Amino acid sequence: MKISFFKIIVLCVLLQNTLFAQQDAMFTHYMYNTLAVNPAYAGSRDALTLTALNRSQWVGIAGAPLTQTITAHTPFKKDNIGIGASIMNDKLGPINNTALYFDFAYRLKIDKKSTLSMGLKAGLNFLNAKLNQLNLDEQNDQSFQNAGASVAPNFGFGLYYSRDRFYAGLSTPRLLQNNLKPGAQPTIALREKRHYFMIAGYQFKINEDIEMKPTTFIKVTAGAPVEMDLTASIIWKKFLHLGAMFRTGDAFGILAGYNITEQLLLSYAFDWSYGLQTVRYNGGSHEIMLRYDFIIIAPQKIRSPRYF
Repeated sequence: MKISFFKIIVLCVLLQNTLFAQQDAMFTHYMYNTLAVNPAYAGSRDALTLTALNRSQWVGIAGAPLTQTITAHTPFKKDNIGIGASIMNDKLGPINNTALYFDFAYRLKIDKKSTLSMGLKAGLNFLNAKLNQLNLDEQNDQSFQNAGASVAPNFGFGLYYSRDRFYAGLSTPRLLQNNLKPGAQPTIALREKRHYFMIAGYQFKINEDIEMKPTTFIKVTAGAPVEMDLTASIIWKKFLHLGAMFRTGDAFGILAGYNITEQLLLSYAFDWSYGLQTVRYNGGSHEIMLRYDFIIIAPQKIRSPRYF
């Protein structure tokens, strides 16, 4: 059975003139999509790295969230500088939010195995709302005849610590809490909420063929419950990745990835939202991720495998 997500949006608009974005970074592949939330990650793979991700959430509900991200980052001239860029497109019914950001990281070598990176993120958020596309019972309702766009700048920062097999990061990618009001006479405003993220992981070597990688992603924002993703993956012969995840108060799922080559990783994830009122109507959420390392910057600098 399918239901229209547009009806949910209409209800939200009727109840409240300002929509609040909460827990906006929803990725089961968060461990591969780190630059999207932490600018200090830029350049950490010692290669020009491109990552593309597509998430289809709550399949079976018309107008449910669709999210795409593309990130690119690389060391720049010296080992202690990293630069990057990311674009994220998030569509929810008639509302489309696109963010374009650039990243800069300064990497400080603590010892032979440890690096502390400090990063800055700056860019623009574009909100496009087409409320006039909603299928309403009363098509002449003036509150839903509006269509328009809004643009606002923002910036953030992050810290990222890494060793050969361990990493941890803290970040807040958007410090400004802008009000985005699309159209000449907007009936809604999207309030950007400040989010705080913590990400960490470690890769254990069990034997010559098998390694285990537990990771976590914690999201904190005012007005919403603290959310934690817990993931455990088994890696076989450095090529096959199999894992399970649990997101507090929301979902559980599985991940499967394969290193097609040492530079190219393809991964798929499925999660099922057990905590939603709409759970009986949706077919879960699907993610597909592709990452490629162009080892063309300085191959001699790749001193160890990039685990994260």
